[in-house]
Amino acid sequence: MRNKFFTDAEQKVIVEAVKKAELNTSGEIRVHLAKHCPDDAYKKAIEVFARLNMHQTKLRNGVLFYLATEDRKFAVVGDEGIHNVVPDDFWDNIGKTLSSHFKEGKFTEGLEKGILKTGEQLKAYFPYQQDDINELPDEISEE
Repeated sequence: MRNKFFTDAEQKVIVEAVKKAELNTSGEIRVHLAKHCPDDAYKKAIEVFARLNMHQTKLRNGVLFYLATEDRKFAVVGDEGIHNVVPDDFWDNIGKTLSSHFKEGKFTEGLEKGILKTGEQLKAYFPYQQDDINELPDEISEE
């Protein structure tokens, strides 16, 4: 069942943000939407991360933006390659970007800014390589 939380135009903005962010970094970014998340969003995001095989990137540098639209919950999860090199506040800063926009009902803008910020920050640790291949789809996945 399609989650129509975002219009087609809004989805396009989000996918374009993923593509633009990935021009800065060899990191792989995905967005996943669910309607409900009865449990902890972070735990659910880890499950989705594994189900989407995001841990199978060469440098273990995948990032998942998980959003439960009806329950207004979100989480951002990164693979171990990222955790091993980024500062402790890396994820908090991304989460604050999302949260500040989400509180105002600006979900598309929040995701766009969070995704672009992630790409910019990952550039320092995982710069874009000339031979970089897109290891994961850029489209929004849903359940």
